[in-house]
Amino acid sequence: MKNVFDRAVANELIQRINSLNSESRPQWGKMTVGQAMAHCNVTYELVYDNSHTKPNGMVRFMLKLFVKAGVVNAKAYQKNIRTAPYFLVKEDKDFQKEQKRLIDYIDRTQELGEGYFDGKESHSFGALSFQEWNNMFYKHIDHHLNQFGV
Repeated sequence: MKNVFDRAVANELIQRINSLNSESRPQWGKMTVGQAMAHCNVTYELVYDNSHTKPNGMVRFMLKLFVKAGVVNAKAYQKNIRTAPYFLVKEDKDFQKEQKRLIDYIDRTQELGEGYFDGKESHSFGALSFQEWNNMFYKHIDHHLNQFGV
């Protein structure tokens, strides 16, 4: 798994994101490119913006038990997998606005670095190692960039 905390990897992701445009079409799935950018931003909103309700104790326990391993491991996501309700983006989104937000989040994450994330609590899974954060960040964005052929 590539390391999002490495500037070269962050720049590679940003270059791929910048190769998209508002007319980019998915190779699978139903999201528009603007919706996909907004969807990818949710991961970072959960870290930086505190704009989503935290799951209650029972739901969090279930997420840790049944979902966490698949999200934080190094294995790539399959096409058309299910997502958590707060990751669903049904309304149209301004591609350029969402693209800029995603790039800004990637830059911020890279600048804060591994040390900031090592042991940091996640919204749904409890404390994660920097490697688990890396895997979650990288494979999610990579999955959706691949969805749009970049």
